[in-house]
Amino acid sequence: MSLADRASAIPPQTWLRVSVVVAVLTIALKTLAWWFTGSVGLLSDAMESLVNLASAAFALLMVRVAQQPADAEHPYGHHKAEYFSSAFEGLAIMVASVAILWAAIPRFFDPQPLDQLGIGLALSVLSSAVIGALAWAMLKSAARHRSMALEGDARHLLTDVWTSAGVVIGVGLVALTGWLWLDPAIAVAVALNILREGGRLVWRSSQGLMDKRVERGVLLEIEKVLKEFEHPTIRFDHITTRRSGSRRFVDLHMHMPAHWTLRRAAAVRASVEQALMSAVPGLRATIQLLPSDVEAHFEDEEDLI
Repeated sequence: MSLADRASAIPPQTWLRVSVVVAVLTIALKTLAWWFTGSVGLLSDAMESLVNLASAAFALLMVRVAQQPADAEHPYGHHKAEYFSSAFEGLAIMVASVAILWAAIPRFFDPQPLDQLGIGLALSVLSSAVIGALAWAMLKSAARHRSMALEGDARHLLTDVWTSAGVVIGVGLVALTGWLWLDPAIAVAVALNILREGGRLVWRSSQGLMDKRVERGVLLEIEKVLKEFEHPTIRFDHITTRRSGSRRFVDLHMHMPAHWTLRRAAAVRASVEQALMSAVPGLRATIQLLPSDVEAHFEDEEDLI
């Protein structure tokens, strides 16, 4: 088994626990980097890691909620809880960006010299390497388990890596050129970048809460299965899909000869449902049986009576 396969096999909850531990470690490393240097750019990097810690903890909570079984109040399960995690993470990132801007802008008017840049940059590079490895592994697991919360946390960590890389390059240029204004300029650039990423996360979570259709790859798998069952006496229409966290749902009509017995029709439907759910793990299929000569037009008021 390859390293990528091993990483994807680990469940989201485990990776989120690891993410909490790594967030604490990187906060310590980046805070030390800021303390040694006095760089507001490195301070902005440390502040983003604080958001990582809060986001990972909240994501872990939401994943636990999402995995709870369906009950009387939530007959379709709790899968959408993961979208709240992604929205929270996006909002937390946006708040952090405002805090970074608040700390950086005064430095344009009152530049401060930077000290012990070698130690500070080494600590920042070390923390970025740890975060990058974790984000890569989390994305593999998120794709396999279709976890919005884990994917949101992983993409935030990747943003942190790129942020740290920009900060390291910028602070290094300050050391080489002596241009102190570069330090707050880097912090402002970091703030604007993570503000954009936060907005993306909030947008994606809002789309999930509005019952967006399944991904194109999943839809193609559904169509492939239905094509295998199509016959001169059997056809499918009114196919609608939606996604909810790690679960996928499809509703459709299956038309068949009116003279078939209910037993025979139900057996064919069961075969189609089983094939769909086997092709798409986590899919829930709901099929309404109709005679071949009956059409359902949801747009017509007469058909709603």
